[in-house]
Amino acid sequence: MSVSYPMILAGKPITPNTDLLVKDKFSGEISFRVPLADENHISQAIDSAERSVESLAQFKPYQRRDVLQYCASQFELRSEELASILCIEAGKPIKDSKGEVNRLIDTFRIAAEEATRIGGEILEMQISPRANGYRGMYKRVPIGPCLLITPFNFPLNLVAHKVAPAIAAGCPFILKPASNTPVGALLIGEILCQTDLPSDSFSILPCSPATAATLVSDDRIKLLSFTGSPDVGWKLKNAAGRKRVLLELGGNAAVIVDENADLEHAIDRILFGTFYQSGQSCIGVQRILVHESIYLEFREQLAERTRQLKSGDPKSAETFIGPLISEQEAIRLESWIEQAVSAGGRLICGGNRSGAILQPTLLEDVPRDARLCRAEAFGPVAVLSRFSEFEQALIQVNDSDFGLQAGVFTNDVHKAFLAWDRLEVGGVIINDVPSWRVDHMPYGGVKQSGLGREGIRFSIEEMTEIRLLVIKDRNKG
Repeated sequence: MSVSYPMILAGKPITPNTDLLVKDKFSGEISFRVPLADENHISQAIDSAERSVESLAQFKPYQRRDVLQYCASQFELRSEELASILCIEAGKPIKDSKGEVNRLIDTFRIAAEEATRIGGEILEMQISPRANGYRGMYKRVPIGPCLLITPFNFPLNLVAHKVAPAIAAGCPFILKPASNTPVGALLIGEILCQTDLPSDSFSILPCSPATAATLVSDDRIKLLSFTGSPDVGWKLKNAAGRKRVLLELGGNAAVIVDENADLEHAIDRILFGTFYQSGQSCIGVQRILVHESIYLEFREQLAERTRQLKSGDPKSAETFIGPLISEQEAIRLESWIEQAVSAGGRLICGGNRSGAILQPTLLEDVPRDARLCRAEAFGPVAVLSRFSEFEQALIQVNDSDFGLQAGVFTNDVHKAFLAWDRLEVGGVIINDVPSWRVDHMPYGGVKQSGLGREGIRFSIEEMTEIRLLVIKDRNKG
């Protein structure tokens, strides 16, 4: 039996229809029914967000903090429910689902702290005689209504990384969650409806891409924050007009294992970074570059550990690899593996598919122009290669259209700083995988990986504008 959830329009739950069917990604059964917003709902949401700017201006920082703290406490109380829904709608292994709920709580708590820290700066204006007697200062003010669009792979925490800073900054928002995984976002909305946040300031509306196009192009929306595929993201940027645009568009993250690395630690972390979330992470390890002196030992140990990973029902605590978001995605990735092998690559382990579940897969000797090296795989597969010189490995990491994060395992501090200087990415992680993230750090990429930065304080900066004040002392000058 399926369960219905309302959408949130101007802070009120409504159920005009139950047209969007959300499947259990493992069983294929319909588990949830939610409404699909139409053009009229979109218009109402935009009107409401625009009207709410004034009421939000009167909603003080400590009140925004209290809203975020309340949400965090409710998420904690309902953590089992949230994890269970996430496991069903995303097919995410239950261990990963529980971890994402913990990050959801962390993210709202960080935002609660930052809500009362949004400040400005005193500027020394008297830099020349003509500025004698002038004082200057600036503060940050909300940019205005924000459109937030989130993907399927982190239905709670990626929503949190957009919603929580919008609340902290004092911005009205309209959230469009992924149609494959809308229920977690609607539960967040349900809890927001229990707070004192001005009701007309937020809407959470599952809708079709065609319906969402109105939101993207409307000039009353002042900021678009999108996480998803590059093809969609750059098209949205072109349609966004004059509004500020933040894009997080994924990557094909690489990790370097230097000759002096702690091999056991590197293998343990790379196993996790490659296959956690069933590989459906934009900073999941996809390219593994290993120094030639340790390559064979590394390959054999990693392959042996990979073969031991359990695939199956994500509701089982023993499962590490669950289904991809759809069977079509598993078929796509299976075909990429077959193409890589046909081009000369060698399958080390895995490669088999059962429905939406793809075995954890490692390959080597894959040509660098193959899709598995150039594009974003977004599944449980990685490609191994060897290098002889560290700088050669840095060049190979940079040989990518993407640049989100990279990992480097080395005990040489000079190589660590060289990697930080040379790698064309948004973040360099030393002695861990590119998949590592905590929720207050700046996060985002370069090249095809996107524009701008998330991480609560940095998102707040993106969602606010500088307003300058200059005062002239009439007794001077």
